[in-house]
Amino acid sequence: MTDFRVRRARTSDVRRILEIVDPLVTRRILLGKERVDLYGSVQEFRVAETSQGHVVGAGALHVMWEDLGEVRTLAVDDEWLGRGVGHALLEELEREARDLGLSRLFCLTFEVEFFGRHGFEDMGDETVDPEVYAELVRSHDEGVAEFLDLARVKQNTLGNTRMLKLL
Repeated sequence: MTDFRVRRARTSDVRRILEIVDPLVTRRILLGKERVDLYGSVQEFRVAETSQGHVVGAGALHVMWEDLGEVRTLAVDDEWLGRGVGHALLEELEREARDLGLSRLFCLTFEVEFFGRHGFEDMGDETVDPEVYAELVRSHDEGVAEFLDLARVKQNTLGNTRMLKLL
């Protein structure tokens, strides 16, 4: 039995999402996000909320291509680590990815063990078909650049592992 539920994020959750994410940014586990960007992508986020209405975790699913999505900003409040919050959030994001017709999920992470337990594997040097690459490389989205392992994002990705899961 869990004492939290996963639901769609609301704009009123953005402040709390930042409170959960900021310590991980300070520890260089997650890349920082500006508040304005979180508001602009709030529809991509799901949050874990206690029965008292307190948000204890968050994660986002960002569509990158017709068959490819990215798990972004998956974070859990330190006090809630080890209680299944990250698992529940990832499970919901994967369900939504399938509903959207995606067949692959990407993440850039230091949490290799966690994502590995959930079926993600190190991408290594894997890329996409040249035609798809030519389209993706035009994107201004940093997540797409990270997926493609472009040189311009190398300073932000040092030590991270590019992982992929087939759905």
